[in-house]
Parts: sequence; structure tokens; C-alpha cells
Amino acid sequence: MKVLSAVAWPYANGPRHIGHVAGFGVPSDVYSRYMRMAGHDVLMVSGTDEHGTPILVAADERGMTPMELADENNRIIVEDLVGLGLSYDLFTRTTTRNHYAVVQELFRAVHANGYMVERTTSGAISPSTGRTLPDRYIEGTCPICGATDARGDQCDTCGNQLDPTELIDPRSRINGETPEFVESQHFFLDLPALAEALSAWLDEREATGTWRTNVIRFSQGLLTDMKPRAMTRDIDWGIPIPIEGWSEQPAKRLYVWFDAVIGYLSASIEWARRLGEPDRWREWWTPGEAEDQVSCYFQGKDNITFHSQIWPAELLGSMGRGDKGGEPSVFGDL
Repeated sequence: MKVLSAVAWPYANGPRHIGHVAGFGVPSDVYSRYMRMAGHDVLMVSGTDEHGTPILVAADERGMTPMELADENNRIIVEDLVGLGLSYDLFTRTTTRNHYAVVQELFRAVHANGYMVERTTSGAISPSTGRTLPDRYIEGTCPICGATDARGDQCDTCGNQLDPTELIDPRSRINGETPEFVESQHFFLDLPALAEALSAWLDEREATGTWRTNVIRFSQGLLTDMKPRAMTRDIDWGIPIPIEGWSEQPAKRLYVWFDAVIGYLSASIEWARRLGEPDRWREWWTPGEAEDQVSCYFQGKDNITFHSQIWPAELLGSMGRGDKGGEPSVFGDL
């Protein structure tokens, strides 16, 4: 059996603490070692997640460039994981040329199939710095349940997806100031057009019994009120948008979460290329390449939305599996 052990990517805005290792490192390593001992062919991949606003904020505080900070923290994190003896087949980074190429190709495929739509939206700006505030860096009162600590992308209390403009009394998590909202053009992942395909995909997960019941229920609940979700940001640290007229704009980049979850695929491709067998990654990703395949994701509960909705939606869109149809990307039928 081919087993993909897809481990959460530690964020490179600082060293990780023991809680992170206990959460993603040890469980995935124990599982992967056991499956290898049981005679299965395991591919365990991960890396440091190095884009997004928190990196910019931390780099500014240190008087460094984002790349310098990412380099430093990648080294510290790798040394810690190696010291613990964790058995990754590849631990890489989201700033590699390979990752950029895979992410941009997947974006082009989703866009070509019609599942990336342009919209004008209100973006949050810090009045004191002029820098864009990402959704997760804005807090306020949830308009649905009244929780006072809802984020600009989601309320963890009631589980509903939100827009920062919907929050009551929004405030910046960085300095507490009230953000200003300005109009900006962005690409949105058309989740409603992929809802039926996502539902069928979740049904498959439930049928196999490999997902926890609470994760299945939470994920299925997200399908009841799906909205298009922004997949680009007004930021100058990230992967360029590979579309004519957009790639030339230095202050617009792909959303860090769009590119981070693709790391599982890009790391598998990088592993195969390093091995000198560039197509071998398909044994874990392409149906029909192996009689039996299992993919196990090790991540925290706050990341369920991105792994049970955003990531599979990206894959389904790249394969033309939604209401709009389409053609598979160069990566094939994943």
C-alpha cells in the first residue's frame, strides 16, 4: 500500500515550541514508522511555510528582510526536527523554485477551468502603516453568534466563514487599531461551483472511515453556506499571480494558504526529482498508479477548513470536476 504522510508545515515566523512538535511532529512520525514496519511504502513530506503577513511583521521587528528571517527560522526548525530524529523523506520550503512552479501551474489550471473568478472586494489597511491586514489579523464580534473574538475569515465559536467587513467593531490583532477598508480587485475560488464535487469527495472520506466523525460533520457543515473565497492578497511577499496583467503587479500575490496546502504535492514532486525518478510521485497521487493508496494529513483543528474544503477544492477545480467542467492540469487526474 502507498501511504502519503502529509505533515503540517510549521510557520517560519519564529522557532517552534514543544507543543507544535507534540501536535504535528511526533504523531506523524510514529504513524509513518509503524506503516513502514508493517511493510507499506510511505512518503512522509513537509517543510516550512514561509509566506504571508506574519513573516513581514516579524521581519520588520527584527530589521531583516522576509527571506533572511525565513532562512534563519527554517534552519532552526530543521535542526530541531533532525535532533528529534523525525523520519521525513523530504522536509523542504515554500520558497523553492519547485514550489513556486507547482503552485502557479495549479492556479493556472483552476483559472483556465473557470473556478477562479475576479471580484472587487474591500481590503483592510492598517491606518498607521498603510500595509494590508489579512483576514486572520482582524478580530471583532461575530455578527452571527456574538462571540467577541471572531476572526476576519472565520468564527471559531460557531464555525461560520466570515468577511472582515461583517465583523462588529473590527480591530487589528497587531496593534489594536481600527482598520480602514478600501476597494481592491482579487481572484476568488468559486467554492459554490465545486460544492457538489466537494460533497461527493467528503462522502468518500466518510465511507472509508479514515476521518474522525467530528471532522466529517464539521466539513459537511461548511457545505451548507459556501461562498467564493479570495485566493489573492494585496501583499508584496508571496508567490506572483501567474496571469497576464497580474504577474506584473508587485503588490499582489497568491494567498499564503492557497500556496501552503499545495506544499504536500510540490514536496512529493521535489522528492521524486531529487531521487532521479521525476514521475514517481504519481504513485501516491494518481489513481490507478497503485492498487491501494492512503493519504493521511496531520494538522490542527484550526486548519480543518483548509484541508477539507480549500485544498480539495483546488484539486477538484484543477481537474475540472465542478459544475463548470474543464480539463485536468499537467499533473493529471489527482
